Amino acid sequence: MEHAVLLQRYKRFLADVRRPSGERVTVYCPNPGSMLSCNAPGSPVLLSRQDAPGRKLPWTWELIFTNNVWVGVNPMRSNALVREAIVNKQITGLDEYDTVQTEVPYGQNSRIDILLSHCNRLCYVEVKNVTLAQDRIARFPDAVTKRGTKHLHELTEMVRQGHRAVMFYLVQRADAESFRPAALIDPVYAQTLNMAFNQGVEILVYNADITPQHIVVNKQLPFRLTD
Repeated sequence: MEHAVLLQRYKRFLADVRRPSGERVTVYCPNPGSMLSCNAPGSPVLLSRQDAPGRKLPWTWELIFTNNVWVGVNPMRSNALVREAIVNKQITGLDEYDTVQTEVPYGQNSRIDILLSHCNRLCYVEVKNVTLAQDRIARFPDAVTKRGTKHLHELTEMVRQGHRAVMFYLVQRADAESFRPAALIDPVYAQTLNMAFNQGVEILVYNADITPQHIVVNKQLPFRLTD
């Protein structure tokens, strides 16, 4: 990955950065949220490069250094990290499954991030990347998410059908000690999460150990559903 300095993030999926050479370039921002608490201009960032045919922006924004920690802003990394941790039997409670599938269609025109199975028992795992932290509390979402609320309803339906369902929050920063839903940002999501939990959807929260050299799932964090 290459170091750079964030100049601005705009139009949701674009950001301008200054490379070490002094060159100003536009990079792809894979995070659709507001990126509250991790988008300050002047912050050090890390970029990955992919020279795929037809790709207009070869650089992708991966990490930002803020509040003295590296924060992983690419939500697609979370899915791969959680899958790897499950395969390696690192997630307590999800280590009994012998088949791991990703992006399996379910619900209403949705795809579950990870589908686990063992002896005809299914476990649906939805993964969310958490970048917002305030006062050492990680929060999700950082912007109103109708899609996220839809996922909670679909997980609840899987429980009604007799399956296991898990909402997995991966906090991609090391300065958070616990997790709560961001009720002030999206009260509907927070209420739906509470409802889903009361109806049997499980919640797992882990943080990630992040350095410029590696990102790995680290340890489980406690959570509360109300402030």
